[in-house]
Amino acid sequence: MNKSYKTKRAIGNAIAYIVLILISIIWLFPFVGLVLQSFRSYATEYGGMVDYLVPKQFSLDNYTFLFSGETNYIRWYANTLVIAFFVTVFQTIIILCVSYALSRMRFAGRELLMRFWLILGLFPGFLTMICLYFLLKQFGLTQAGAIPGLILVSVASSGMGYYVCKGYFDTIPKALDEAARIDGATRARIFFTMIIPMSKPIIIYTALVAFMAPWCDYVFASYVAFGHDQSYNVAVAMTRWVWTNDYQGYFTRFCAGGVLIAIPVTLLFMFLQKYYVEGVTGGAVKG
Repeated sequence: MNKSYKTKRAIGNAIAYIVLILISIIWLFPFVGLVLQSFRSYATEYGGMVDYLVPKQFSLDNYTFLFSGETNYIRWYANTLVIAFFVTVFQTIIILCVSYALSRMRFAGRELLMRFWLILGLFPGFLTMICLYFLLKQFGLTQAGAIPGLILVSVASSGMGYYVCKGYFDTIPKALDEAARIDGATRARIFFTMIIPMSKPIIIYTALVAFMAPWCDYVFASYVAFGHDQSYNVAVAMTRWVWTNDYQGYFTRFCAGGVLIAIPVTLLFMFLQKYYVEGVTGGAVKG
């Protein structure tokens, strides 16, 4: 019986590993193709139809082009970095403050407010795009002013993303707050000196989520910065590349730009994966 169980278990594990390997290959194939295409030189390998994946001759021509004077890639990359940085900082601060208030304080309308935000969050943001565009336009925050406009829109509704963070704060014993209050500590002091040091996983999770949205934004960014090259982020600018008549030439440059834009996100998740998982699991409680 024991031997039969071990055999069945070994077969089950083997099948599971085979399935996981196949899924990994399918999932990683586009990314591997993107990296390989970024090292393909238009000058040496685009004489005709290309029917192979691995370049016959690896080249850094596409990466050289990105940092040459022929393109504004550095400016676009800087725009993306600035937007993502400020959105991450302000959005994380707002979410932490709102989540702590909803977790620890009891005030009139608290339950109603949380339910209202929950229902409001069910509606897609696309519904407000036209309204937001004309509102930002009145304040000069489109096209040339698109960067502060995008930051403002991303930060304005940050408090509605309190769900996971509040759940994490709910797991921290309220007795700590009560003991500190007896000793004369204010709410602000408790939050900054006690709660924040114990909340590293959820802070990192919140910051990563806040960073990802503007870093990968295309739809609203293209809408707000339309027609103004200097205000594009990388996603918008590189999409314009593949819309050109020289699709083959710009496609490999598009791949090179995609590799560079993926590096910061990849490194962040690699080094902060432990805290990211802890933040998700720690915040997944009923609050």
